[in-house]
Amino acid sequence: MTGTQIAQILLVGASQILHGKQDFLELLIAGILARGHILIEDNPGLGKTTIAKTLARLIADDSVPLSFKRIQCTPDLLPYDITGVDIFDPETHSFRFVPGPVFAHIVLADEINRSTPKVQSALLEVMAERQVTVGQNTHKPPDLFFVLATENPIESEGTFPLPVAQLDRFMMRLSLGYPDRDAELRILNENPSETVLFTLEPVISITDFIAAQHEAAAVFCHPALRETVVDIIRDTRIHHSFALGASPRASLFLLAACRSLAMIRGRSFVSDEDLVTLAVPVLAHRLIMRDPHQSAEKIIKDICYARTETLHLNQLKHP
Repeated sequence: MTGTQIAQILLVGASQILHGKQDFLELLIAGILARGHILIEDNPGLGKTTIAKTLARLIADDSVPLSFKRIQCTPDLLPYDITGVDIFDPETHSFRFVPGPVFAHIVLADEINRSTPKVQSALLEVMAERQVTVGQNTHKPPDLFFVLATENPIESEGTFPLPVAQLDRFMMRLSLGYPDRDAELRILNENPSETVLFTLEPVISITDFIAAQHEAAAVFCHPALRETVVDIIRDTRIHHSFALGASPRASLFLLAACRSLAMIRGRSFVSDEDLVTLAVPVLAHRLIMRDPHQSAEKIIKDICYARTETLHLNQLKHP
């Protein structure tokens, strides 16, 4: 199977559970195919936990669905609650490591901003370095590993805002939004998270998924579009509305996500349309506004449109 076929199979499978959210699912799958971690910021009850469980069930490791762990973040959570801990074994008279929930293929950090900075930093290590250090030993999560974290944007009591360094580790920040009327009626009639989710069978293997990741990374990007990516990132650093612009990591993430989205959409090259689609999800959460009443999303769109208006599709294909 091609990477496009693999991505479309995942989209169809996930659409059985999350109705009316094709655009969200497309961006989510683009993010994980680009080996990114995803922050989902939205109100309760919209299906954030359900979509993480769905992805785990659709991908198989030797015919067994991927391992999935959910961390319910609370202020009393401790770092070893998520990373694991060395315990003394009286039979062997030695310590052995008991892995925590981060040693799963898919980890859902629910309401991540309710955990303390110490827990957030422990999660940061495994997200950034793909390893956990306990004592003097280092432990690796599975090769296919990504974090989906959720935040509730309307509740601030008892929360610890994510530091910029933590936000910068998330490739995208996405929002589900409420379903439209037809989708909500279908949810009411079917209740898919209760009736369909646990009947889902894997539709692709972990080998296929990793192959799709490699194919996405090899999608062609014209030098003119690479320069546009760099110009957009640099514009955020000099724009008078931003106190903090995007980092070089943001440009790497933006290009990787564009390549994945191009593959999902059946193209062998990145287009300016991919860049316009992904600029806000990839960049907005990394920027600090001088005036919090201004919209980072609008400014990013304006910068992106200004930088891409001179590009033409034929110029972006393979030479």
